[in-house]
Amino acid sequence: MKISDGFDARRLRPKGPSNWRLRLGVGFAALLAMFGLLLTVAGAAGLFGLSAALGELNASPAGSAILLVIGLLILWFGIWLWRRCRRRMRQPLSLNIASHLMKKHD
Repeated sequence: MKISDGFDARRLRPKGPSNWRLRLGVGFAALLAMFGLLLTVAGAAGLFGLSAALGELNASPAGSAILLVIGLLILWFGIWLWRRCRRRMRQPLSLNIASHLMKKHD
């Protein structure tokens, strides 16, 4: 098959969107996960009676349990968001070519 002078293979690959939005999402998700981890540790420390890290908020066992649950939820959401952004950043770019023009694989 003859390749003409006007052929440019880069046109077949789509121009991907900028990764800055996803990178900022990864950074925000990491901050959320760290904040959730700190809240979880503060809630667990309040439950064990080691220290009142946040004053009145985790001085009682009920407040410490609430901190622990909220911290675990924020940690879970941060990890979920981080994994989702990383998965979208690593998606392979496919060719913009008709499927019937590709090679047939048995």
